[in-house]
Amino acid sequence: HDQVGFIHAMKKVDLSRVEKRSDASQQLAEAGVEDKTLQSFFTQSLDLKQKRWKLNLETLEAEMPKVLGFPEISGQFDRPTLFLSGSESDYVKPEYRPKIRSLFPKAGFLKMNGAGHWLHAEKTAEFITTIRAWLNR
Repeated sequence: HDQVGFIHAMKKVDLSRVEKRSDASQQLAEAGVEDKTLQSFFTQSLDLKQKRWKLNLETLEAEMPKVLGFPEISGQFDRPTLFLSGSESDYVKPEYRPKIRSLFPKAGFLKMNGAGHWLHAEKTAEFITTIRAWLNR
């Protein structure tokens, strides 16, 4: 499932039938978001009282190419920088490293085993532990 697919699934949720987050989770599952961690992550963006998404799904969908793209910039950040990605994700490909290093000369790269694109939602405890260890190094 790609990001646009997730947005489509969120748009399919009939918010008039949502009394609690689990109602929305069930509808997300029916719309193709089978991962319970992602269902929970997405339903955090629900305003249950107002029966609406806190996110502007139309704008997010329309601007997703920009979100997923990479801008042409000429600056450089010369402090240590961590690129943490999931082992099941292809967001930080090895062939991107030269471009990353041109912008972040002190870049470090780590992969979190068993995580995909949403490592902060999929492996929350491991994500926090890894970030803490890197910050405290």
